[in-house]
Amino acid sequence: MNAMTRRIIVGTAAVSMTLALAACGQNGSGSNGSAAGKKTIGLLLPENASSTRYEAFDKPLIESAITGLCTKCSVDYTNANGDEQTQKQQFDSLLNKGVKVILLDPVNAKGTASWIDEANAKGAKVIAYDRLAAGKPAAYVSFDNERTGELQGQALLDALGSKASSANIVMINGADADPNAASFKTGAHRALDGKVKKIVYEQSGEWKPAVAAQKMNEAIQTFGKDGFQAVYSANDGMSSAIVSALQSAGIKNVPVGGQDASIDAVRRVLAGEQAFTIYKPYRPETDAAANLAVYLLQGLDVTSVASTVTVSNGNRIPSILLTPVVVTKQKVAGTVIAGGLYKAADVCDQQYADACSAMGIK
Repeated sequence: MNAMTRRIIVGTAAVSMTLALAACGQNGSGSNGSAAGKKTIGLLLPENASSTRYEAFDKPLIESAITGLCTKCSVDYTNANGDEQTQKQQFDSLLNKGVKVILLDPVNAKGTASWIDEANAKGAKVIAYDRLAAGKPAAYVSFDNERTGELQGQALLDALGSKASSANIVMINGADADPNAASFKTGAHRALDGKVKKIVYEQSGEWKPAVAAQKMNEAIQTFGKDGFQAVYSANDGMSSAIVSALQSAGIKNVPVGGQDASIDAVRRVLAGEQAFTIYKPYRPETDAAANLAVYLLQGLDVTSVASTVTVSNGNRIPSILLTPVVVTKQKVAGTVIAGGLYKAADVCDQQYADACSAMGIK
């Protein structure tokens, strides 16, 4: 990915207050808000098989934030179920309906330049959501993905402790078509390279648990049970399959990382089956996306509220980037539970009650 960003930290309140005040003011008193009637914002999310986050969090939070900011607005939502051509049809459908603002989390971020060119030609604005879509979107909202990878790599080093310098590492990265995966990989290498003995095996797991399991089994067969001391996994969905593969092979005490703070991963972290996950609070990202969408719908300039600029293939894209948090078993209570992502009762079912109790989670 040819992208350069300035790293920042943005809090939920700061993003929401700055943008929402302007958006609500425009909606309530300006001629644009009072005369336009009910308006539509398109929301295209990429899949719902390998990650539960989109249907469980992104969709409802974005819809709630948009309608909260703009009572006359509606959201036209579809999910591509991991199929690029399906998403292109969904994108074209929104343009044909006359939708002027589209939040796009692309299945294949490298293939969207012509989509966005077409939208721009028709006077529609595209916000690249979570993944940086190729082309010239009007804005970009995500987490600082290289920093995320750095945090993953450092957390793996921390889990290895004094064994890090002599450790061989297996890396299972995300999909090659996803620019976020490239950023995670870059950041992880920045943290790991020179700090571990060697990365002995590195492959894409394509964001698919079944593929990650296949790659993990291949690494086990190639290097043996003692041939590696830790596994980097780009997300929790793949981590689940990797942990299962290690357990099936009788391999213990090998730290495995992850990302997304899925509830099953949080439980694995508490149980000591997974070393850490990465918590990217959904609400700051969904609030920022909703606010920018309403801003653009009302014809306002987002450069006044964007926190940074992302340069991609020569295009300067107004951006809001957020910094995630590492979650180890000691930090579960103070992060995903204190932050309201999950209730203690949701995490601490009967199987994990003792693990929760050991960390003071009730």
